[in-house]
Amino acid sequence: MTYIEDGAVVLFQGDSITDAGRDRSQGDSLGSGYALMAAAQFGRKHPTKDVKFLNRGVGGDRVVDLAGRWEEDCLELRPSWLSVYIGINDTWRRFDSGVPLSAEEYRETYRSILERALEKNAPKLILVEPFVLPVNEGQKAWREDLDPKIQAVRELAGEYKALYVPLDGLFAQAAAATGPAYWAPDGVHPSPAGNALIAEAWLNAVKA
Repeated sequence: MTYIEDGAVVLFQGDSITDAGRDRSQGDSLGSGYALMAAAQFGRKHPTKDVKFLNRGVGGDRVVDLAGRWEEDCLELRPSWLSVYIGINDTWRRFDSGVPLSAEEYRETYRSILERALEKNAPKLILVEPFVLPVNEGQKAWREDLDPKIQAVRELAGEYKALYVPLDGLFAQAAAATGPAYWAPDGVHPSPAGNALIAEAWLNAVKA
Protein backbone atom coordinates (compact mmCIF):
# COMPACT_ATOMS: atom_id res chain seq x y z
CA MET A 1 0.00 0.00 0.00
CA THR A 2 1.56 3.26 -1.11
CA TYR A 3 1.67 6.24 1.20
CA ILE A 4 0.41 8.52 -1.59
CA GLU A 5 -3.35 8.88 -1.46
CA ASP A 6 -5.98 9.21 -4.16
CA GLY A 7 -6.36 12.84 -5.21
CA ALA A 8 -2.87 13.83 -4.08
CA VAL A 9 -0.79 16.58 -5.67
CA VAL A 10 2.91 15.63 -5.68
CA LEU A 11 5.43 18.40 -6.30
CA PHE A 12 9.03 17.69 -7.29
CA GLN A 13 11.36 20.57 -6.39
CA GLY A 14 15.06 20.98 -6.99
CA ASP A 15 17.79 21.87 -9.47
CA SER A 16 18.71 20.63 -12.94
CA ILE A 17 18.54 16.97 -11.90
CA THR A 18 14.84 17.49 -11.17
CA ASP A 19 14.31 20.01 -13.96
CA ALA A 20 15.59 17.58 -16.62
CA GLY A 21 14.62 19.85 -19.50
CA ARG A 22 10.98 20.33 -18.57
CA ASP A 23 8.92 22.62 -20.81
CA ARG A 24 8.34 25.83 -18.84
CA SER A 25 5.34 26.71 -21.02
CA GLN A 26 3.55 23.53 -19.93
CA GLY A 27 2.63 23.46 -16.26
CA ASP A 28 2.33 19.69 -16.23
CA SER A 29 5.66 18.99 -17.98
CA LEU A 30 7.80 16.61 -15.93
CA GLY A 31 10.99 16.80 -18.00
CA SER A 32 12.86 13.69 -19.04
CA GLY A 33 14.48 12.65 -15.75
CA TYR A 34 13.65 10.83 -12.55
CA ALA A 35 10.46 12.83 -11.91
CA LEU A 36 8.94 11.59 -15.16
CA MET A 37 10.15 8.04 -14.51
CA ALA A 38 8.77 8.00 -10.98
CA ALA A 39 5.41 9.43 -12.05
CA ALA A 40 5.17 6.98 -14.93
CA GLN A 41 5.91 3.97 -12.76
CA PHE A 42 3.52 5.18 -10.08
CA GLY A 43 0.77 5.52 -12.68
CA ARG A 44 1.48 2.05 -14.02
CA LYS A 45 1.34 0.51 -10.55
CA HIS A 46 -1.70 2.48 -9.32
CA PRO A 47 -4.00 3.06 -12.29
CA THR A 48 -7.06 3.59 -10.09
CA LYS A 49 -5.50 6.50 -8.19
CA ASP A 50 -5.94 10.07 -9.39
CA VAL A 51 -2.57 11.60 -8.50
CA LYS A 52 -1.23 14.79 -10.08
CA PHE A 53 2.53 15.14 -10.43
CA LEU A 54 4.17 18.55 -10.88
CA ASN A 55 7.79 19.47 -11.51
CA ARG A 56 9.22 22.88 -10.68
CA GLY A 57 12.92 22.05 -10.67
CA VAL A 58 15.17 24.80 -12.07
CA GLY A 59 18.63 24.09 -13.44
CA GLY A 60 21.47 25.70 -11.48
CA ASP A 61 19.42 26.31 -8.35
CA ARG A 62 20.86 26.31 -4.86
CA VAL A 63 18.76 26.17 -1.71
CA VAL A 64 18.73 29.98 -1.55
CA ASP A 65 17.21 30.04 -5.05
CA LEU A 66 14.42 27.72 -3.94
CA ALA A 67 13.71 30.09 -1.08
CA GLY A 68 13.48 33.01 -3.51
CA ARG A 69 10.84 31.39 -5.72
CA TRP A 70 9.04 29.37 -3.05
CA GLU A 71 5.77 31.32 -3.04
CA GLU A 72 5.04 30.85 -6.74
CA ASP A 73 6.69 27.49 -7.31
CA CYS A 74 5.57 25.71 -4.16
CA LEU A 75 3.11 27.45 -1.85
CA GLU A 76 0.68 28.58 -4.56
CA LEU A 77 0.59 25.04 -5.99
CA ARG A 78 -0.69 23.66 -2.68
CA PRO A 79 1.02 20.27 -2.87
CA SER A 80 -0.13 17.50 -0.58
CA TRP A 81 3.29 15.86 -1.05
CA LEU A 82 6.49 17.88 -1.41
CA SER A 83 9.65 16.20 -2.69
CA VAL A 84 12.80 18.33 -2.28
CA TYR A 85 16.11 17.44 -3.93
CA ILE A 86 18.65 20.24 -3.56
CA GLY A 87 22.27 20.64 -2.55
CA ILE A 88 24.84 19.69 -5.15
CA ASN A 89 25.02 23.24 -6.56
CA ASP A 90 25.53 24.57 -3.04
CA THR A 91 28.78 22.59 -3.09
CA TRP A 92 29.65 22.97 -6.78
CA ARG A 93 29.51 26.80 -6.75
CA ARG A 94 32.21 26.86 -4.07
CA PHE A 95 34.61 25.06 -6.39
CA ASP A 96 33.76 26.55 -9.79
CA SER A 97 32.71 30.07 -8.81
CA GLY A 98 34.17 30.71 -5.37
CA VAL A 99 30.70 31.07 -3.84
CA PRO A 100 30.61 28.91 -0.72
CA LEU A 101 27.61 28.18 1.47
CA SER A 102 28.25 26.72 4.90
CA ALA A 103 26.47 23.58 6.03
CA GLU A 104 24.76 25.64 8.74
CA GLU A 105 23.44 28.21 6.23
CA TYR A 106 22.32 25.37 3.99
CA ARG A 107 20.51 23.64 6.86
CA GLU A 108 18.78 26.79 8.09
CA THR A 109 17.66 27.90 4.62
CA TYR A 110 16.42 24.37 3.91
CA ARG A 111 14.57 24.36 7.22
CA SER A 112 12.99 27.72 6.39
CA ILE A 113 11.45 26.51 3.14
CA LEU A 114 10.10 23.38 4.83
CA GLU A 115 8.58 25.53 7.58
CA ARG A 116 6.97 27.85 5.05
CA ALA A 117 5.45 24.90 3.19
CA LEU A 118 4.18 23.27 6.36
CA GLU A 119 2.65 26.51 7.64
CA LYS A 120 0.84 27.16 4.34
CA ASN A 121 -0.23 23.72 3.11
CA ALA A 122 1.03 21.08 5.57
CA PRO A 123 2.31 18.72 2.85
CA LYS A 124 3.89 15.40 3.62
CA LEU A 125 7.62 15.63 2.96
CA ILE A 126 10.05 13.56 0.91
CA LEU A 127 13.69 14.65 1.22
CA VAL A 128 16.23 13.43 -1.34
CA GLU A 129 19.90 13.61 -0.42
CA PRO A 130 22.39 15.01 -2.95
CA PHE A 131 25.25 12.91 -4.28
CA VAL A 132 28.46 13.26 -6.23
CA LEU A 133 30.36 10.54 -8.09
CA PRO A 134 33.93 11.76 -8.64
CA VAL A 135 34.70 11.29 -12.31
CA ASN A 136 37.80 13.46 -11.94
CA GLU A 137 40.33 14.16 -9.22
CA GLY A 138 38.95 17.62 -8.49
CA GLN A 139 35.55 16.25 -7.52
CA LYS A 140 37.10 14.15 -4.76
CA ALA A 141 37.67 17.39 -2.85
CA TRP A 142 33.92 18.10 -2.97
CA ARG A 143 33.29 15.50 -0.27
CA GLU A 144 34.56 17.84 2.42
CA ASP A 145 31.84 20.33 1.52
CA LEU A 146 29.06 17.96 0.47
CA ASP A 147 29.16 15.43 3.31
CA PRO A 148 28.05 17.93 6.01
CA LYS A 149 25.21 19.02 3.74
CA ILE A 150 24.10 15.42 3.26
CA GLN A 151 24.16 15.04 7.04
CA ALA A 152 22.05 18.19 7.33
CA VAL A 153 19.38 16.71 5.03
CA ARG A 154 19.38 13.51 7.08
CA GLU A 155 18.91 15.49 10.27
CA LEU A 156 16.09 17.54 8.75
CA ALA A 157 14.38 14.36 7.60
CA GLY A 158 14.49 13.06 11.16
CA GLU A 159 13.35 16.38 12.61
CA TYR A 160 10.35 16.61 10.31
CA LYS A 161 9.65 12.87 10.13
CA ALA A 162 9.98 13.04 6.35
CA LEU A 163 10.36 10.13 3.99
CA TYR A 164 14.01 9.90 2.97
CA VAL A 165 15.76 8.93 -0.27
CA PRO A 166 19.42 8.00 0.46
CA LEU A 167 21.03 8.55 -2.94
CA ASP A 168 24.68 9.08 -2.04
CA GLY A 169 25.21 5.56 -0.78
CA LEU A 170 23.10 4.03 -3.54
CA PHE A 171 25.14 5.72 -6.25
CA ALA A 172 28.43 4.83 -4.59
CA GLN A 173 27.33 1.19 -4.42
CA ALA A 174 26.20 1.16 -8.04
CA ALA A 175 29.39 2.84 -9.25
CA ALA A 176 31.57 0.28 -7.53
CA ALA A 177 30.65 -2.22 -10.23
CA THR A 178 30.74 0.04 -13.29
CA GLY A 179 32.74 3.16 -12.54
CA PRO A 180 31.05 6.50 -11.83
CA ALA A 181 30.57 7.81 -15.36
CA TYR A 182 28.02 5.09 -16.20
CA TRP A 183 25.59 6.57 -13.67
CA ALA A 184 26.55 10.26 -13.92
CA PRO A 185 28.82 11.19 -16.85
CA ASP A 186 29.95 14.45 -15.23
CA GLY A 187 29.71 13.16 -11.67
CA VAL A 188 26.54 15.18 -10.99
CA HIS A 189 23.90 14.85 -13.71
CA PRO A 190 22.56 11.31 -13.93
CA SER A 191 22.52 9.22 -17.08
CA PRO A 192 19.25 7.54 -18.06
CA ALA A 193 20.30 4.62 -15.84
CA GLY A 194 21.09 7.06 -13.05
CA ASN A 195 17.69 8.69 -13.35
CA ALA A 196 16.10 5.26 -13.20
CA LEU A 197 18.06 4.55 -10.02
CA ILE A 198 16.76 7.76 -8.45
CA ALA A 199 13.19 7.02 -9.54
CA GLU A 200 13.35 3.53 -8.07
CA ALA A 201 14.70 4.84 -4.76
CA TRP A 202 12.01 7.52 -4.66
CA LEU A 203 9.27 4.98 -5.32
CA ASN A 204 10.68 2.72 -2.63
CA ALA A 205 10.53 5.61 -0.16
CA VAL A 206 6.83 6.20 -0.83
CA LYS A 207 6.18 2.46 -0.95
CA ALA A 208 4.85 2.62 -4.49
